[in-house]
Amino acid sequence: QVQLVESGGGLVQAGGSLRLSCAASERTFSTYTMGWFRQAPGKEHEFVAAISWSGGSTQYADSVKDRFTISRDNVKNTVYLQMNSLKPEDTARYYCAAKRPQGGDRSRSRDYAYWGQGTQVTVSS
Repeated sequence: QVQLVESGGGLVQAGGSLRLSCAASERTFSTYTMGWFRQAPGKEHEFVAAISWSGGSTQYADSVKDRFTISRDNVKNTVYLQMNSLKPEDTARYYCAAKRPQGGDRSRSRDYAYWGQGTQVTVSS
């Protein structure tokens, strides 16, 4: 069982930056693909970014490409999401999730086995 705890959310003005962190409890963290998803009120989970177990491969949603950067530190069992040039439409609750490396689609929420409780990001215009 992997426990995930997100932090770093908050209120920021449009154009600002935030860095989200997700700390994992499991020593085998380094074997999991990690992803960030977000959910705005009344909407479904939306894929944001994913990173392979080694950090060598990343994937982004078109809506955040060139603004957000996902990274991981397998020594600290932590994955990060650096968010720059934030827009009001980025307002959502952000969740990190862990996916077993074999099979599935890292942009698909149902393929992730473990989820954190989320952290709220609010971008004011």
